[in-house]
Amino acid sequence: MSLAISSALFTAPAAAANSPSTSAAPQPEQQPQASESTAAYKVTLTAAQQAFNLYSRGQTVSQIAISLSLSESLVNNYLGITAGGG
Repeated sequence: MSLAISSALFTAPAAAANSPSTSAAPQPEQQPQASESTAAYKVTLTAAQQAFNLYSRGQTVSQIAISLSLSESLVNNYLGITAGGG
């Protein structure tokens, strides 16, 4: 499981925004290039982080183990859950 966050920001060049227009005709807006306007960031979580995230959202240990293809004992280990033994 991975999380992808994309951010698209466009800032007009300061010189173009602040310079007075010399003609009465409106200037067409500049469209940003695709490589300049979008930046995609990919965050990859470890299995332990994914387990903790799912557990905090209310999933049971067995549900987490199935969805992440892990053993329940490994999920318990990631979550810091110990068996209540005597």
